[in-house]
Amino acid sequence: MDQQARIKSQNKINIVLKKDYREKENVAVQAEPKVHAPYFRFIENYFSSIVGLEDLKHQIKEIYAQVLIEQKRKEMGLKGNHQVRHMIFKGNPGTGKTTVARKVAQLFQEMDVLESGHLIEADRGELVGEYIGHTAQKTKDLITKSLGGILFIDEAYSLARGGEKDFGKEAIDTLVKCMEDYHEQLIIILAGYPLEMKQFLTMNPGLASRFPLQLNFHDYTAEELSAIAKVMLVEKDYALTPQAERKLYDHLAMVSCDPPRNFANARYVRNLIEDAVRKHAYRMANRVDWNRKDLMMLEPSDFHFDLYP
Repeated sequence: MDQQARIKSQNKINIVLKKDYREKENVAVQAEPKVHAPYFRFIENYFSSIVGLEDLKHQIKEIYAQVLIEQKRKEMGLKGNHQVRHMIFKGNPGTGKTTVARKVAQLFQEMDVLESGHLIEADRGELVGEYIGHTAQKTKDLITKSLGGILFIDEAYSLARGGEKDFGKEAIDTLVKCMEDYHEQLIIILAGYPLEMKQFLTMNPGLASRFPLQLNFHDYTAEELSAIAKVMLVEKDYALTPQAERKLYDHLAMVSCDPPRNFANARYVRNLIEDAVRKHAYRMANRVDWNRKDLMMLEPSDFHFDLYP
């Protein structure tokens, strides 16, 4: 066989080998199991009722994945890596902080991270006492009630507003100690407005490092606020005419474009809907007969936007 014939023969062999390799590679890729997909679908279904907050949902998936893989490692006899799961929720009112906290409590209970998965909501008044020694006991009692679940402290920065001599500092110190003592039986979530929470975490050395999971609840967009409004209306058996839907959306677009500080988001939408329902009732009361559609349908005249400053 001459040189040219040998080269042609080798090229044919190379082509066959490359084709065979590509086919095997494709089979390997197709056969690779997507083991994570069912678990993440579970999370998506779990939080499906919550509008928007996509970045936050991704962070929840990461937390869920970490818990899941830690459990799998334990089953395989690998070393445990105990994670601190205390959290900071930063966001304006009405962005879903309490709702997400309840979901997280239920989720961790299903995963056997928390024994009962109940949520205890507290504020400064339920932690801070009126005399020396009273605060520590109140805080410890609240911790005891929260064991097996989540202690959710809203407007947590109010604990530090009174300065060094205020009993709020005693509550913070007690919380920090209990976080260490009961880190496997309890998750503490501190929640509040973004700026105030940022300042609060700088007021106590080492406090921020004890909350490795800091989740941001951003203000909703006009589309998300409109979706929230529709959910609320469906729950109340109301609906919007096309004109009313446009009027409401235009207003929400204006508000979300330049929201006031500490804008109330979903809470603001709820107030608008409740006000419109009252206006609708007043309008309907002036009639002598009604049908089902009349009793359900909100019109543009039912929406007054005096609530917005």
